[in-house]
Amino acid sequence: MEPFFDLADPAFDVTSDLVHSTRDDRWWVETPYGWAVLSYEQGVELLKDRRFQQGNARWPAQNGVPDGPFTQWWRETLLSLEGEDHLRIRRLLGPAFRNRAILAMQPRFQELADELVDGFADRGECEFISEFAEPYSARILCLLLGLPEENWPQLAHWADDLGKSFGIRIADDLPRIEAALEGLYGYVDEVIDRRQAEPADDLVSTLIAVSTAEDGRLSRRELEVALVFLAFAGMETTRNQLGLALQVLLRHPDQWRLLGERPDLGAQAVEEVMRVSPTVTWVTREAIHDVDFHGLRIPAGGIVQVLSHAAGTDPRAMPDPSFDITEQRPAHVGFGAGMHHCLGHFVARTDMAVALPLLARRMPDAVPDGPGDWLPVSGNTGARRFPIRFRAVLPD
Repeated sequence: MEPFFDLADPAFDVTSDLVHSTRDDRWWVETPYGWAVLSYEQGVELLKDRRFQQGNARWPAQNGVPDGPFTQWWRETLLSLEGEDHLRIRRLLGPAFRNRAILAMQPRFQELADELVDGFADRGECEFISEFAEPYSARILCLLLGLPEENWPQLAHWADDLGKSFGIRIADDLPRIEAALEGLYGYVDEVIDRRQAEPADDLVSTLIAVSTAEDGRLSRRELEVALVFLAFAGMETTRNQLGLALQVLLRHPDQWRLLGERPDLGAQAVEEVMRVSPTVTWVTREAIHDVDFHGLRIPAGGIVQVLSHAAGTDPRAMPDPSFDITEQRPAHVGFGAGMHHCLGHFVARTDMAVALPLLARRMPDAVPDGPGDWLPVSGNTGARRFPIRFRAVLPD
């Protein structure tokens, strides 16, 4: 009998010993959502294989979500589009995420991180998600989009609820998801109108500038869909990944201490954290036609999930997969790969590379203050609450 991973069960942990031991014997298993790829080699190859397309378009239907405002938006996001529309919109969005523009914002990221730590440093304790990860990621999103920073709590609330669309309880959470979607649509409409009247040096104005011509440009609807998606993805995934980063680093106090001493390791620490504990626990593809992939027969329309943690810790690709922020590793799949590689990856990499060394320097000897409250370790995962305590160090 073939092994079966019940990815639809909230109790199933995609980082478990069961997943590791199964990976030792075989590179794929069956799941309620199709097949799951466990190995690094086959996982990366499949993500880049042009015989497959992005598989997220069918996620709502797979979970029994009826047609409505949410499914309409989901079909129109960059995650679900294919072909010429996907290439055109990705090309038009690209200039807003230029590395040079993001790097210029690094000093502001650092100021923000210091400001947030100042708010709880003298207590020697904090609830990391609500006091740092969420306001940090939400306020950076405001900076990027050119939104008033004081609006971050409302944006964070909407982003958190819309983020439930990536969870395995999506059908149960649909009322909250659609309410958040309605709120975000209303908000971005106001922002677009304001920036059309008064352009500024921000991402929204940049996107409006490529939305004015009729041929080959972004329509108003495409711009709205893109901004709603950016508003939630840019906050929710970074917040979750920061919580997971702290969880992993605090389990390795020697690495936490080293990161505080060597901020130059910040970028590498981000890659290592995402290799072993990614918030996006699987990356989805759909076969365009019948495919024979290393002996696995996948029919047209067949769904395949590449399990990010299993691939990232595969000893056949990494002979010593233990956590080490000084090691250079093969590229992880936490941001996907191929045609659908995450467009905003450099923003997430940059803001986390600033935050993690600063946190390690200002909160040496940090330890979890209880287990916290965590989402299921499948779908998109992360902490709802993660209290920590520490010995505070004032900024330089």
